[in-house]
Amino acid sequence: MSQSTADDRLIVALDVPNALAGLSLADKLGDAVSFYKIGLGMLTTGGLALANELKQERGKRIFLDMKLFDIGATVENAVRGLAQFNLDFLTVHGDPHVVRAAAEGKGDADTKILAVTILTSLDRSDLDAGLIKPGDITDLVQERAGLALSNGADGVIASPQEAALIRALPEAEGKLIVTPGVRPAGADLGDQKRVTTPADAIANGADHVVVGRPIWKAADPRAATESILAELSSAQATRRNH
Repeated sequence: MSQSTADDRLIVALDVPNALAGLSLADKLGDAVSFYKIGLGMLTTGGLALANELKQERGKRIFLDMKLFDIGATVENAVRGLAQFNLDFLTVHGDPHVVRAAAEGKGDADTKILAVTILTSLDRSDLDAGLIKPGDITDLVQERAGLALSNGADGVIASPQEAALIRALPEAEGKLIVTPGVRPAGADLGDQKRVTTPADAIANGADHVVVGRPIWKAADPRAATESILAELSSAQATRRNH
């Protein structure tokens, strides 16, 4: 197994139909990428097998994006089972009872439990439809992030536009912020409503950015990846003081 040395601030989302397509994309990206996200959409088409292949055979880091949500006992059991795969990141919803159960379930495993605050595809009208309490969405994200971190989360998933607010929380000291909804300048927004560029996300306090469509839909995925990596190494990505 060879350990990848690429910039692991970039996590490439393998939001492709199945594990074979995921392996094909990983082959194209080669040593340019060291960190991959595998989500719920691939669970029934080889996602866990792909995660193990990339982790154990290719030395990649793996973010398993399951967004677990259930009663505490079920979450604890699910996380205990997944932690055996020695994957790097695992997402759960940020409700305090879910986070506490996940932290208990992972035990001494190195897997980092990341809490989802409010999905980056949602806006205030979506929250209203779901009967979520009134308030500015950024305030709610900050509040949920603080609760999740104080209940045992190793980090949070949040919009890059909210990363600075979360990074400023006392509870965020030493914790991870991972930001989806990142689009390079000029890219199609797709279904994301709260977005910014990779460099801005890092500057605002994010530790990792997740990029999917702008890479796997590109005519040349490797070139698209290298462009994003160059942006992450630019002056615009310098962490701001909060």
